[in-house]
Amino acid sequence: MRFMEKAQAILNPPLPVSKKAAARAALVDLKDPVRGVLSECFRQFGIEPVIMNGNVAERIQKEKFEACVMKLTPAAQPVMESARTSPSNSRMVIYGLGGSAQDALRFSKYGINAVFREPLERPAAMKLVRATQMLVLHELRRYVRIPVITEINVVVTGDGRRLTATSIEVSSGGMSMRSAEDITVGQPVEISLALLTLPRVWVRASVSWRNPAGRAFGVRFDNADDRRLKVKEWIDSCLEN
Repeated sequence: MRFMEKAQAILNPPLPVSKKAAARAALVDLKDPVRGVLSECFRQFGIEPVIMNGNVAERIQKEKFEACVMKLTPAAQPVMESARTSPSNSRMVIYGLGGSAQDALRFSKYGINAVFREPLERPAAMKLVRATQMLVLHELRRYVRIPVITEINVVVTGDGRRLTATSIEVSSGGMSMRSAEDITVGQPVEISLALLTLPRVWVRASVSWRNPAGRAFGVRFDNADDRRLKVKEWIDSCLEN
C-alpha cells in the first residue's frame, strides 16, 4: 500500500504554492544594477517589483500600485502628478532616487516619502525598505509615524529666529526633521507645515530631542494648541486608507 502511495505521489506531485505579493512597487525608468538591487530588496518583504518604462503616467492612472520609485528629475513630475490625482494611487508611497535635498523639496507638494541615495548600496537600500515596508503594506495601524519629505518653517518663540527644516517623519503627537541651524532641546517653537491634502497649518511645539551629528531634531506638539488636531486628522485619514 505504501508503495502505491509513493508511486501516486511521483505521478501526481502536489502543485507548488506560490506566495502572492501583498503589494506592488513600480520601478519607473530605472536601469541595472539599481533596478536589480531594488527588486531584490522589495521582494524580501513580500512587495512585488513591477518594471515600468514608456508612458508610465497613463498606466499609473489605470493600475493599482502601493509604491513607486523614480529618479528625482523633471521627467518625474508628470508621473507624480498622475499618481497623486489617481483615485487608486493617491496615497501610494513615493520613493525618490538620487538627487539632493533641494531636489526632493522641489517635489515636496507630491509628498515624497523617502529617498534612496546614489550611488545605491544594497545595505542602505534594504534598511530603507525595511523601515517603510509597513507603510507600503498598509499596516498603518502599527506604523503611526508617516515618513514624508517637505519643507518646514520653524519660528523660535523666545527670540523670533526663523529657520527652515526638512521633515523626516510626522505623527499625531509631533515630528522629526533636519536643519543645518542650531537649536536647543526644550526651546518652544512654532512650526508651519503642509502635507498633500492638509493645507498649511501653524502649530506650537517644543524641541524634545536633538542629534547634532545627523543635524536632526524632534518636536512635540503643544497639547493646548487645538491646531495640532488638523495634523491628527490627516494622520487618521492615512490610517483609514
